Amino acid sequence: GVMRCPYCHVVEDRVLETRSTDDGYSVRRRRVCMNCGKKFQTTERIEKLALRVVKGDQDREPFEREKIRRGIERACSKRPVDSRGIESLLQKIEAEIFERFEGEVPAERIGEIVMRHLADVDEVAYIRFASVYREFENAEDFAAAIRKM
Repeated sequence: GVMRCPYCHVVEDRVLETRSTDDGYSVRRRRVCMNCGKKFQTTERIEKLALRVVKGDQDREPFEREKIRRGIERACSKRPVDSRGIESLLQKIEAEIFERFEGEVPAERIGEIVMRHLADVDEVAYIRFASVYREFENAEDFAAAIRKM
């Protein structure tokens, strides 16, 4: 399909290059606008089946990849984990969630999956995430989490 140019908004472009992403669930296309000549990129993703997150109070909300990304970025702030590392982590977490759950997923399961993957990548990021997620009350909770690692 033809996309609208993000610069001049004309619907006329040519695809220069198409490549699959690492996870195999999306395709990236480099395009050039036939009107203004500017280049832009589009990403086509498989539409994931709707997944709802069941929160502690039994409220349900749509699964949001960005919410997980924000939590991971916060945990990895000033750590040696670059944006490529965060994206790769996000892909693994999301793949596991969609593989294990259908329709609904308890929020706490998401937290556990995120923590497990973070623990493999960066211990400090893991502790930071766990402290927010588990709402550590005191230093002993903290020490216990570190001992568990």
